[in-house]
Amino acid sequence: MNISVKGEYALQAIFDLASHHSGDPIKIAEIAQRQKIPQKFLELILAGLKQAGFVESRRGAEGGYLLARAADSLTVGEVLRFVEGPQSSKGRPRRKAGAPFTDMWQQVDRAVSEVIDKTTFAELARAWTDRQNRHVHTWEI
Repeated sequence: MNISVKGEYALQAIFDLASHHSGDPIKIAEIAQRQKIPQKFLELILAGLKQAGFVESRRGAEGGYLLARAADSLTVGEVLRFVEGPQSSKGRPRRKAGAPFTDMWQQVDRAVSEVIDKTTFAELARAWTDRQNRHVHTWEI
C-alpha cells in the first residue's frame, strides 16, 4: 500500500481532531505543532477535507477545525480514498494479470481494504490513549 505524504498528513489531522473530545474548535497551528505537519500544507489539506465534508471550520479568535461527523463513524479507508483516490488501498500495479502471484496480491489488497474500512478514528484515538496511559510512570515516594 502506497500512501503519499499528503495522505499521511490528512490521517494525522483527522486523528488529532478525533483525539480532542472537548467539542471546541482546534486551531491549525496546534494541529500542525502536535502532528509535526507544515502549517501551510495542513491548511490546504484541511480545506480539501472540509470540502469533502470530513471537517468543518469556525471563524474568529476562538475558531478552528472540528470533525464534521462523529469519530466513530469516520473510517481510515474513506479518508484515504478521498485524498489518494479510489485505488489507495491497492498496492503497486502488477506486471501481468495472469502472473503466479496475481491471486495472492488481490487477497492482500482485499485484506488491507477490509482493515482500513473497519478502522474508525474513534478506535484509533482510544487505542492510542490506552497505549499512552500504560507507559505513564508514577513517581511516588
